[in-house]
Amino acid sequence: MSSHREKPPRLPFVVPLLALGTFVMVTSEFIIAALLPEVSADLGVSVSTAGLLITAFAVGMIVGAPTISIATLRLPRRSTLVLALAVFAVGHVIAALSSSFPIVLVARVIIALATGTFLSVGSVVATSAAGEAAASRAMGVMMSGMSLAIVAGVPLGSWVGQAIGWRGTFWALAALAGVAALFIGRFIPAAERAEVAPSVRSQLAVLRHGCMWLVLAATALVTGGFMAAYSYISPLLTERTGIPEGAVPLVLVGFGVGALLGTNITGRLGDRKPLATFLTTSVASVLVLLLLIPLSTSPVATVVLVVLLGVTGLGITSIATPLAVRFGHSSPALAAALTVSAFNAGIALVSWLAGTTLDTSLGVTGPEVVGAVMAGLGLIPLLVLAGMRATRTAAPQVSPPAADEEISRKAQARSVAA
Repeated sequence: MSSHREKPPRLPFVVPLLALGTFVMVTSEFIIAALLPEVSADLGVSVSTAGLLITAFAVGMIVGAPTISIATLRLPRRSTLVLALAVFAVGHVIAALSSSFPIVLVARVIIALATGTFLSVGSVVATSAAGEAAASRAMGVMMSGMSLAIVAGVPLGSWVGQAIGWRGTFWALAALAGVAALFIGRFIPAAERAEVAPSVRSQLAVLRHGCMWLVLAATALVTGGFMAAYSYISPLLTERTGIPEGAVPLVLVGFGVGALLGTNITGRLGDRKPLATFLTTSVASVLVLLLLIPLSTSPVATVVLVVLLGVTGLGITSIATPLAVRFGHSSPALAAALTVSAFNAGIALVSWLAGTTLDTSLGVTGPEVVGAVMAGLGLIPLLVLAGMRATRTAAPQVSPPAADEEISRKAQARSVAA
């Protein structure tokens, strides 16, 4: 009887379908870094100029995710997901057909808007379909699409780009998005929609929730921390650890496998104790980053730590969104969209900050130092949040509506007395 109770409920089929869409979206996000030489040569721009395609995508995600989330409030969620995949596919087709860098740049912004919309709305669909008791596990499965993109999508896309050109990779991503749109349109129930057409003002009320902002701050800082190390892991492996360039992709596959484990493990643990899991995973990320600095001269230790960085760093993705949605329950889609923005804000900040340390005395360990500091700062909002939760638990519990009624009664009593 106890074993029957311990068996977790089966997740709805829509969750792995959303993981498929996430795989396509994240592959597109990360593949451009591997294709920059081909893109720059084909479009007649420098590699640094082509790098603006990465910046444009990040800005599109940061600004676009919450903006489009509000703009699509009155649309059924299934329709929003299918529309996002369609726009995503069209963006890749525009880029693949163009020989103009500005047009490709605009296409990347369009792709980013579609990606932010899909990830934010998809997060709400996954967590609501699974129910609160399995929300983090559902996010873990959905975010496993991100891990698979790192393990398989980016290497395969890079190989296709080198074999037949970067445009071939973009055509393949457009086709995969079309397949994902067909499956999601077919299998996600029409009932997965906003039950009531909410007003923009009621949705923006979520911005007043201090706890949600603490989650977003922690998400941006801790994500930026582990991405500082991951973004510049290749020079660390080759110049300091002494790993041959040909073996670097194998180490990155290890990172992806660790990420796949991390998103699923933390997803399961996060259903029971989301805040404690977030805090523990973040502390583990800081420790891994700190250990990478002195131990990166050892190939064995470095490979193990890179795998653990995948476990702890990407594991955060399956906890942060359900936690933000829980605190911003009045507007789950906007809360999820803001989490997407927080992820990308952390990545955008660290891509600049960590890169500046490579030419300092820190050398190739500079990104790890920056990452450890950023992730360490991310512990502060989590500790504040944990302290607030502990205080509320110790105090007599009064629900927000009851508290509002009590304040109203006292105000009326004072007015009568006056």
